[in-house]
Amino acid sequence: MADAPAKIVTRFAPSPTGYLHIGGGRTALFNWLYARGRGGKFLLRIEDTDRARSTPEATEAIFRGLRWLGLDWDGEPISQFDRAPRHAEVARAMLENGTAYKCFATQDEIEAFREAARAEGRSTLYQSPWRDADPASHPDAPYVIRLKAPREGVTVTEDAVQGTVTVRNDQLDDMVLLRSDGTPTYMLAVVVDDHDMGVTHVIRGDDHLNNAARQAQIYHAMGWPVPVMAHIPLIHGEDGKKLSKRHGAVGVEEYQKLGYPAQAMRNYLARLGWSHGDDEVFTDAQALAWFDLSGIGRSPARLDFKKLDHVAGQHIAMMQDAALVEEITAFLAATGQAPLSQAQQDGLGRAMYCLKDRARSFPELLEKAYFVLSARPIVPDEKSEKALDPVSRGILAELTPHLQTARWTREALEELVATQAEARGLKLGKLAQPLRAALAGRSVSPSVFDMMLVLSRDETIARLEEAGQGPTGR
Repeated sequence: MADAPAKIVTRFAPSPTGYLHIGGGRTALFNWLYARGRGGKFLLRIEDTDRARSTPEATEAIFRGLRWLGLDWDGEPISQFDRAPRHAEVARAMLENGTAYKCFATQDEIEAFREAARAEGRSTLYQSPWRDADPASHPDAPYVIRLKAPREGVTVTEDAVQGTVTVRNDQLDDMVLLRSDGTPTYMLAVVVDDHDMGVTHVIRGDDHLNNAARQAQIYHAMGWPVPVMAHIPLIHGEDGKKLSKRHGAVGVEEYQKLGYPAQAMRNYLARLGWSHGDDEVFTDAQALAWFDLSGIGRSPARLDFKKLDHVAGQHIAMMQDAALVEEITAFLAATGQAPLSQAQQDGLGRAMYCLKDRARSFPELLEKAYFVLSARPIVPDEKSEKALDPVSRGILAELTPHLQTARWTREALEELVATQAEARGLKLGKLAQPLRAALAGRSVSPSVFDMMLVLSRDETIARLEEAGQGPTGR
């Protein structure tokens, strides 16, 4: 009987030195999709060994960003710093098996070696005289533990995105694994953590590609299997340069505050560097079924806000009304705006059918929803005020009694308003303008008939009567 395939385990391993970068969010998403789509595990490790820059606030910001994106992880997040004793234990195990050695060279000696190498035109990669020294000759002095890296041949990484990456071993030095104060280096810690966590696939940014060969040598030295490596290109701005603050929002939480739905961000980030045919807009279920490392390109992806707006608009149109109200509530909280009352939430839910089709963000949707979120008296803005001239108010006053007895359906209301406009020799649009101003007080709104249906007969008539009275009645 054949062995069952190993369970997929991926990880996201950010450094808690600031907000969750949009590139980090995409890396987390790719790891999440790959594991979740195959019934595997997605783990979270906080690489907090840089104690000067790592903060609890930054760690919490990472958690918030991941939660907003909807990327759940398995188990408790792991602190790399807390695992330092285990990292040191592995370094000492490598001493025992002969794949590492104690190096007593001082910083001055290392710098003198490099200066002489530069002067002679040789490689400045440090070659320690302690590599093959007899332990009996070791002084009673501070030392680091270095990897005894192979000096000949090549180290090959079969990268699932970049293809075969070959590095000559004479281009790599005997890197430090454990510093003289007993603390582990990043290179050692990453390998030990990935091995102990059972990580099968390391999916990360291609700025780590140079680390792959060095880390592979540690795996080999310990006799551990090397995970599948997949180094994904970084995200660039629209100008083709590495993404930075000058390109606008680069933190994941900034996109929540801009009013993009989380599922739209998942869709958009998935398409940044990965493709499935010509599919641009897709559901989470489709992404989970389709995502594969072979679909990741080798060229940097470019952040495109117009495309993001398009994707967001499509997702807002597809979302369930109740889910939209829930996300908008979270958006208002995230941006420090006043929460919606229960009545406002109910009204928003009723109106959603005529709000969500053309909105590309929550602020746009809320602007259209002003009519149902506002209470009387409706104070029109400057543009709407112009539509409520004395003649228009008179027309609204004549229309109101007819609405008292009209059937409250879209067809009946359209027919009634069209008949009233025709009786005055007006086009329907000419009557719709003051109607819109009276009902919404804004020029951006759904159609007047949708607003009437959402508001109900009594509220519609009350708003028209107020508008008919003019500014003194408000």
